Amino acid sequence: MIFSEILIHWYSNNKRELPWRQTKDPYYIWLSEIILQQTQVKQGLPYYMSFTNTFPTVFDLAKADEEDVLKLWQGLGYYSRARNLHATAKYIADQLNGEFPDNYKDLLKLKGVGDYTASAIASICFNEVTAVVDGNVYRVLSRYFGIDTPINSSKGAKEFKALAQELIDKKNPAEFNQAIMEFGATQCKPKNPDCNICPYNKGCIAFNKKTINSLPVKIKSAKAKKKYFNFLVFISEDEKTVLEKREGKGIWQNLYQFPLIETNKNIDDKTLKTLIKAHGLIKGMPFELSLYNKDVVVHKLSHQHLYTKFWVVNVNKLLVEGIPINQIHNYAVPILIGNFIETFNF
Repeated sequence: MIFSEILIHWYSNNKRELPWRQTKDPYYIWLSEIILQQTQVKQGLPYYMSFTNTFPTVFDLAKADEEDVLKLWQGLGYYSRARNLHATAKYIADQLNGEFPDNYKDLLKLKGVGDYTASAIASICFNEVTAVVDGNVYRVLSRYFGIDTPINSSKGAKEFKALAQELIDKKNPAEFNQAIMEFGATQCKPKNPDCNICPYNKGCIAFNKKTINSLPVKIKSAKAKKKYFNFLVFISEDEKTVLEKREGKGIWQNLYQFPLIETNKNIDDKTLKTLIKAHGLIKGMPFELSLYNKDVVVHKLSHQHLYTKFWVVNVNKLLVEGIPINQIHNYAVPILIGNFIETFNF
């Protein structure tokens, strides 16, 4: 059997039953693909169910407030995906009368939709012969064909896309694309794949040359920058606190956080007290300061590591309009802040 026949046969016997595989509605396929970017199925599935239950149509998602969308997205990270999701929903609802583009070229024009997502929607919903290439596909193809071209290089992107396009089943592109992604996710896994039961093991170059663990090749990214965050958790006598909305570009855009003092190194309470006294939320008022987390919380993002401390600041009253502490769960916050709120038990 040829490559695609082996793959589709394997898929018919091994595929997981997932809700987005029960439909060809482009809205649901698009939702699943955006949610599953940088996210494993077991983590993304509850979010998919929440989104489809809360926003059963693209019109429902388009009408939603961005804060509600971000709140539902909370914990998935890469929040630009949620903002792009909302923007695209509004565009499709308002400009395209709720109809998704029916081809790869036009899908690619949507905000937040790249080559992979456009290929997935075009093939699954409209049977267009356009191959998907994601992390799973890179892994399968690099191992089977013994390709050591870095997958995060422009040369690698072109090479693997061309190869996937050559291999795709022209009569059944939807099944092929879903099969190769599933194969990479559950059989040709990143670590410790069971090559003895793999239907490709006789022809797999990486298996026969014992290079499974060294493929695919990826160019190492620049070392992550270290940042030092000191969040001020104000608590007033009338049980109010302060959350601030992050404006502008950068991480956590439009999400809420506690007032932040960023420093160039870890600091102690004595140093922070000096900085707080100059902060606009204090202005000479008496306050009590205590460190909540004795160990620094290291929150790792793709290009930076945040060394984080949460400082509880008790004051008689707030100098700004605060929010009742019992309403803090209503705000969309980064997972770093969300985890603190859960453990602090407001």
